[in-house]
Amino acid sequence: MTDAVGSIDMPDAQDEAPDSKKSRKGGKRAKKGPLKRLALFYRQIIAELRKVVWPTRNQLTSYTTAVIVFVVVMIGLVTLIDYGLSHAAKYVFG
Repeated sequence: MTDAVGSIDMPDAQDEAPDSKKSRKGGKRAKKGPLKRLALFYRQIIAELRKVVWPTRNQLTSYTTAVIVFVVVMIGLVTLIDYGLSHAAKYVFG
């Protein structure tokens, strides 16, 4: 299975180093300075963020509502369990 970049099974042609050239110690990272690597890192972050499918306002509202309702229900459930256990402990231990 391959994607836009390639896969582990089939590396890109540019990643393969010819046998006739003497490879540098450190690979690709040794060729670039730290600022260029940092700039590349941020460019890759922006490229990945452009691929994200962001939810619409309606979807975001419905997701947020569902989460808030779930949290309120769980708070109520935990409160009831805590109340019941505290009264059971008072009954048992006086």
